[in-house]
Amino acid sequence: MKVILKSDVKDLGKVGELVNVSTGFARNFLFPRKLAAEATEKRVKEFEHWQRVAESRQKKAVEERRGLLDKIAGLQLVFSLNAGEEDKLFGSVTNKDISDELEKQGYSVDKRDIQLPEAIKVLGQHKAVINMGNGLEQEIIITVERLSQKS
Repeated sequence: MKVILKSDVKDLGKVGELVNVSTGFARNFLFPRKLAAEATEKRVKEFEHWQRVAESRQKKAVEERRGLLDKIAGLQLVFSLNAGEEDKLFGSVTNKDISDELEKQGYSVDKRDIQLPEAIKVLGQHKAVINMGNGLEQEIIITVERLSQKS
């Protein structure tokens, strides 16, 4: 009996695959647990349609991310913060701070997509990588300078 898997089944296949199983296995295990549906002609066509729709959405999303990363290329963010005697910051610059600054400049980047080796706690230039998956990465420069004190 041919079935379409609704979720991953160990030693059988991944979600969306069309697999051939015994009738008893399908009726007694897969169908009651809603792990699969019988592969009727209508369901196969419907599934193929949804697969094409999902692929086109994914391609569009990848192109949008690539365009965003191209705009961000060579971008330098500047943070002016209070620092102590030895150029140590009172606080730090984190992924969220970088994401918020990018948002102010019109770039929507989730804080989870920004990779820092560790939070920035000293003055100077630092590098951060924006990783949007699918091999899409872009490096940006973070400059942290001392906040000028007004007398």
